Amino acid sequence: MEGRLFTFLGAIGGHGQEWIILSHFILVIAIVFMISRAATRKMQLVPTGSQNVMETFIGGIIAMGADTMGEKNARRYLPLIGTLAIVIFISNMIGVIPGFEAPTSNINFTLSLALIVFIYYNYVGIKLNGFVNYFKHFMGPMPVLAPLMFPIEIISHISRIISLSFRLFGSIRGDDMFLMVLLMLVPWLLPLPGFFLLTAFGFLQAFIFSILTYVYIAGSVMMAEEDHH
Repeated sequence: MEGRLFTFLGAIGGHGQEWIILSHFILVIAIVFMISRAATRKMQLVPTGSQNVMETFIGGIIAMGADTMGEKNARRYLPLIGTLAIVIFISNMIGVIPGFEAPTSNINFTLSLALIVFIYYNYVGIKLNGFVNYFKHFMGPMPVLAPLMFPIEIISHISRIISLSFRLFGSIRGDDMFLMVLLMLVPWLLPLPGFFLLTAFGFLQAFIFSILTYVYIAGSVMMAEEDHH
């Protein structure tokens, strides 16, 4: 437990890394289900309360994707990106609360999210374009450039896994370390501005992960649409 903040769930099951991340992820899923249940329990034509918040969230995700791939495609891929956005946001926010730890502060967790995105957008690209045509786009505009362009494209796509996972992990891990130092140095009430800053960073990282996911999927979708034109 050395060098770590106290966590309530760690006090129950120990402060081993596997238990900390798993237990807090289960907590995140429980919170997401409770929010979803509250928002859909009494659906109204004019939304109020949690329904209004959830509809605003969904509208924001769709608007984000509409700028990248059009509203129709944005709605099509909303389930994946909306789920990633809310899970990442709640995970980040849990880490701001003293006594809890953000699952996104663990590289294994963020790497798993990045792999989901990587596998999915390549699956979409292959499904829409066909296996041969999808990888044909990796070879550049001229056949003579294919030996150079294909390895570059492969490395570029694999680097997206590293980019997605390490950006989210590094930011949230840095926030956790900042919070740890802040709580060690000053009394409980004085760090309040720092908590607001960490909340803003948590929201920003969820937004960045979501928009990049839209961009990567859009790249696969646009291939098929360009070929049709």
